[in-house]
Amino acid sequence: MSDLQALIDMGFYKEQAQLALDKTNNTGVESALEWLFANSAPSSGDAALGAVVPTPNQPTESIEKKSEAEASAETEAGAEAKSLKCEDCNRLFKTQMEVEFHAVKSGHSNFSESTEEKKPLTEDEKKEQLARLEEKLRQKRLEREEREKQEALEKEKNRIRSGKDLLSAQQKVEEMEMKKLVEQRKREKQEDKLARERVRAQIEADKLARKANLQGKQAPDAVPTPAPAPAPAPAPTTSTVSAPKNYIHTRIQVRLQDGSTLVETFDVKEQLAAVRLFIQMKQGAQETFDLMTSFPRKVFTADDYEETLQSLGLVPSAVLIVTKVK
Repeated sequence: MSDLQALIDMGFYKEQAQLALDKTNNTGVESALEWLFANSAPSSGDAALGAVVPTPNQPTESIEKKSEAEASAETEAGAEAKSLKCEDCNRLFKTQMEVEFHAVKSGHSNFSESTEEKKPLTEDEKKEQLARLEEKLRQKRLEREEREKQEALEKEKNRIRSGKDLLSAQQKVEEMEMKKLVEQRKREKQEDKLARERVRAQIEADKLARKANLQGKQAPDAVPTPAPAPAPAPAPTTSTVSAPKNYIHTRIQVRLQDGSTLVETFDVKEQLAAVRLFIQMKQGAQETFDLMTSFPRKVFTADDYEETLQSLGLVPSAVLIVTKVK
């Protein structure tokens, strides 16, 4: 708050406050108040030094004419006018500006010259009035601080409310991601199940084919009979054998040396080196190790890491074991 506004809040007119600040070179509210008190400011704070405001109930000109008429009458009678008096409240004023300010504020219109002299404020009165004005300024400052405190509290409530909304949105996103992950795992399990069924079907077809071939070798000179009718069964074998070629992804399960496992889905065209890099990134270390399969047992060599997962037979799923370099 500026010094000018502080003086206006204390009850002074803007022109009066500006004049006091100019006279004291804008050195502060206290200096301006001391100047106002020293220049015949009334104890009630009604002074309006430098303010020229017309009286709402009675024009300024009528007050001046009445004062001049009474002054001339008293001068003729040999009396000397030392102040102006309000006939409505019997208050004394030293200057015409004080009369105008009092008329505007109180609505009184009956003024006359008086031989009574208005006594200036004593030091104690000045201190008392300054204390009252300072208390008023302090009350306004407390009101402003309370208002700012309420505004800060409301902002904090809005911030907490926004934080809760953001947290709720994040939880919804996490729930959606979790649902997607669960659905993906279900699909992977279904694909594994179908792959195992295809493998079992392939094994059964191979058994039937071997059985048919064995029966054909045991009776090479026999006349063909309709008995070996199951021989055409390999027809569906063609579709089951070629089915793995259509795989796009493969699911690799890696068993680490500490007993834990890693599971990741790779493209069938990726090299075995991609699996090795994945393991190194998960372990957070660049330790050397070998990869092997348990059944059939095979330890992959440096040349194998350049081969694709499909060419190594690690499709549609496989289990790799991490071993120490020998």
